[in-house]
Amino acid sequence: MPRRIILLSGHIASGKSTLAARLVGRYGVVRFKTQDLIRSVKGAALERTALQAAGEALDEETGGRWVCDAVTRELQRQAEDVTVVVDSVRIRGQCDAFRRAFGSAAVIHLHLTASRAALADRYRERRGVIQELSSYDAVLADPTEGQVESLGELADIVINTERSDADDVFIRAASRLGLYGRGPRPLVDVLVGGQWGSEGKGNVAGYLAPEYDVLIRVGGPNAGHQVYDEPSPWKFYHLPSGTVRAPRARIVLGPGSTLWLPTLQKEIGQCELEPQRLCIDPQAMIIEEADREFEGSLRKEIGSTAQGVGSATSRKVLRTSARPAVRLARDVPELKPYLAETLGILDDAFSAGQRVFLEGTQGTGLSLHHGSYPYVTSRDTTVGGCLADAGIPPSRVRRTLMVCRTYPIRVESPAGSTSGPMGREIDWEIIADRSGLDGKEIAEAELTTTTKRPRRVAEFNWSLLRRAVSLNGPTDIALSFELPPVL
Repeated sequence: MPRRIILLSGHIASGKSTLAARLVGRYGVVRFKTQDLIRSVKGAALERTALQAAGEALDEETGGRWVCDAVTRELQRQAEDVTVVVDSVRIRGQCDAFRRAFGSAAVIHLHLTASRAALADRYRERRGVIQELSSYDAVLADPTEGQVESLGELADIVINTERSDADDVFIRAASRLGLYGRGPRPLVDVLVGGQWGSEGKGNVAGYLAPEYDVLIRVGGPNAGHQVYDEPSPWKFYHLPSGTVRAPRARIVLGPGSTLWLPTLQKEIGQCELEPQRLCIDPQAMIIEEADREFEGSLRKEIGSTAQGVGSATSRKVLRTSARPAVRLARDVPELKPYLAETLGILDDAFSAGQRVFLEGTQGTGLSLHHGSYPYVTSRDTTVGGCLADAGIPPSRVRRTLMVCRTYPIRVESPAGSTSGPMGREIDWEIIADRSGLDGKEIAEAELTTTTKRPRRVAEFNWSLLRRAVSLNGPTDIALSFELPPVL
C-alpha cells in the first residue's frame, strides 16, 4: 500500500511536469506519467493528437478507471510505503477511481492553473519528445483538455503558476503535502561551553553522538575539540566531534562556519568522508592566508589563536568591499562534491523525525557580544549564536547541554598583556596539591588544542556560571575535569 498518492491536474503547460520532477529529485517520490501509461496500454505514438485520442478511448471504456488500474499494476514493483505522483489526471472519473482504491486520506490532489495567454506563451516554448500541435488553441480544441480546469473544484489545493515561480510552486506543494513536517517538532540538542572554552565539549559530544542522525558544527579552526581514543585522541577543528564515533550520522558544516582549507581537507581524508555523508554549506566562509597573517598582532595582544577566523568573518561582513575578496565554499572547486544547503538537509531531517546534534565551539565567556570585550572571540558562542550560525529555529530545540569544568581555564596571557579576566586565579601547583596528582604532568597536559600554549587556571567562577545559565537556558549541565580526592 503506497504511503501517499499525489494527483496532479491542470492544462498542458501549467507546470505539472516541472513540479513532478522537483518532487522526484528532492524527495524521491515515484512518478507515473499518463502518457507512458497510455502507450503501455494502447501503444500510441509520441504525438499530441494520438495521445489525446488514446486517452479518451480508455476513459470511455473504463470511466476513467484505467489510470488507477495501470498505476496499481506498476506499484507491485515498488516498495510498500512509496509515495507516488501521477502526472497527470484529466477527468473526474480518474480522480474518483484513486480515492475509491486507496482512500481519500492517502490521496492528495494538486491542481495547477494559469491564464490562457500565459499557457499559450509557455506552449510555444515547449521542447520535448512529444510532437506538439501547431497552436495552443488546437490543444484546447480537444474536449477532454478543454474541461481540465474544472478539476480545480475537486482539488485539495489550487496553485496559480502565473503568480508563483517554480520554486514557490514547489514550496507550496511540499508544505501542503506535509513534506516539511507537521509543526516545529523539537528534535535538536545543542551543546555549548559555559566558561572560556576547553571545558571538554569534544569528549561529551563524541560520547553522545551515536544517538543522533545528523551532526552539525559551527565556528572555525580557532577551536580544537579533542575526543580521546586509543592509541591517540582524535582532534577536530572543523568536523563535529562525533564524526568517527557515529559512522552512520550525516555530517554538516553550517553556513556560519569558517574554513581553513588545508586543515579541513586533512580532516576529511583522515575520517574518510564521502560526499554522500559530508555536507558543507555553500555560504561557509573561506579563510585566506592573509587573514592568518593579519591576526598575528592579536596573538601578542589578547592571546588569540590567530587562525584567521576573525579576519575572515569581518571580510564576510564587508561583502563586496572586502580585501582580499570574499571566497565562500561554493567558490572552491575542491569542495564542490560536498556542497549542500544546510537548510535543505535539516528540513529533510526534521520531516523524517531525525535527531540533530548541534555542537558549538569555545565558551559563553568568549562570546563576541556577551563576553569581556575585547578578550573575546569573533562570534556569539551562546546557544542563540550557534542556532543562527546553523540556521535552526529555537522552536526545534529539545535540550541544551552546557559543559563546565570544575577549574575553568583560559589561554596563557601574552607577555605584558592579558588574555582576559578569570576571577580568582590560581596555579597548577595548587591543583596538584588538592588532587594528589603530579603538578608537572598536569601542566604538560593542560595545553590548548589548537596552539599548544599553556593555560591559566582559576577557582570555579559562580558569577560566570550564573551568567552562562541566563544566556543559554540549559536543560542539562555536564561537569568535566572533576579532580580525584586526596586520600
